[in-house]
Amino acid sequence: MGGEYRVDTLAVPETLNLLHDLLDRVRDENPDVEATDLMLFETAVIEIANNVVEHGRPPGTIRYSFTLDVESDQLLGHLRDGGPPLDESERSMPDTDSENGRGLALARVALDDL
Repeated sequence: MGGEYRVDTLAVPETLNLLHDLLDRVRDENPDVEATDLMLFETAVIEIANNVVEHGRPPGTIRYSFTLDVESDQLLGHLRDGGPPLDESERSMPDTDSENGRGLALARVALDDL
């Protein structure tokens, strides 16, 4: 069990499938990783990467890289992008009737550390 996995690509909607494919590969190659842990981790990674794709300016010019280290007791992911820093000072879960703005809040709930 274990290993390092990596995606390095342009932040456009189609590349989110590369992350799904990478995490499917992790699932297949590491059957000892708890399915629930990997599902929550995948949700968080996709939500964060989607924010890079959706909010990166100018659109279609930002690159991101995602590296995942699978260790015996943890999944350690690093997502880096070339866009400006995000001001997270007042990010929280939006109102229940809001149609967007949940990505980072969901990621915080799913991960031990963000």
